[in-house]
This record gives sequence, C-alpha cells and structure tokens, in this order.
Amino acid sequence: MNEELVHDIMVPVEEYPRVQDTYTLRQAIEAMGRAQILRRRQASLPRVALVFNEGFTDLLGMLRRRDIMRGLEPRFLLSGSLEYRRKLFDVDVDPNLAELSYKKVVAGIRKRAGRLVRDFMIPIRATIDYDDHIMKAIYEMVDQNTSLLPVLREGSIVGVLRSVDVLNEIARILGIGTPLSQSDELDC
Repeated sequence: MNEELVHDIMVPVEEYPRVQDTYTLRQAIEAMGRAQILRRRQASLPRVALVFNEGFTDLLGMLRRRDIMRGLEPRFLLSGSLEYRRKLFDVDVDPNLAELSYKKVVAGIRKRAGRLVRDFMIPIRATIDYDDHIMKAIYEMVDQNTSLLPVLREGSIVGVLRSVDVLNEIARILGIGTPLSQSDELDC
C-alpha cells in the first residue's frame, strides 16, 4: 500500500470528536473524553475537537484543549499582567490567597463550563485534499503553524490529518521502527 497520500493516513471524520458551535465547554470536554483514535494498533486521545454548525454540515473551526482551559480561566486572571497572575499563585507572596479558595475556584469552573464553544474555537487556517501527497501536508502544517488539517474530498470534510500521523509515516519511510506516540504531540 502506498501510504504517502493524505487519505491513507488520515483519521476519518466520524472517528474524531465533533461538537456543534452551540455546545458548552462541558459538552466539548465530554466529547473529547469519549473519543479514542486507533491507528496502527495504537490508541491515542485527541487533543482537538472539530467544531461544526448545528446540523454538522459545515466545519467552522477547531477547539483545542488549551482553548477549553482558556474558557475556564477566571476573568481576574485575564485582566492582570503575566507577572501579576504568577504572583496570585505564589503562596510566599500571599499566604491567604482568599480569591483562590478551593470552593470558589470549583464553583467558578463549573459556571464557566457553561460558556459556548463558539467563543473559544479557532478558525480553520488551512485544509488539505484527500488525494494530496503528504509533502503538501507537511508544507501546510509548517506554513500555517498547525498540527491538524481537515481533509476535504469534493469540498466536504472526510477526515483530519494529524502531524503525529504524518511524522509516523515519515518514520516508516525512513525505516525507523518505533512509531511516535500521540503523547509526543503538542496539539492534535
């Protein structure tokens, strides 16, 4: 089998977590938690959910784990400088840390988990065609600084191409026996 084409190494869209833009962050976390992708007898957890419109007909964007965490972050952390935010977690500076009491933090996370996915998703920066060569995928991933590309066939999304799968294919081409694991990826 010639596995140098995108369709040979992509993950079919139905195997990837999908959410609607009207879902809450809680629902997105649940969808990502249920998903497990099996490639070459190796399971991995996705690090991105695909965001669709209400009928799951149009791909609108992606929601990464860090986008979810950004959505759960309290406003008081967003308003200060990075140095100020670091000090909030430094017990030596303020041993009381009243604002960060466990109950308040948990209550805030639960409340913010009701925020909508559409407010934290990132737009699709690039796509790849079903019959493209993986070299084009490498170019797009590097050029767009992304580790996941939606795969289109005749204008419709049929899958996603993850950088971990591209790198595994490169390892195979180079005769490197040990495939890279999903844990080696930053954002897929």
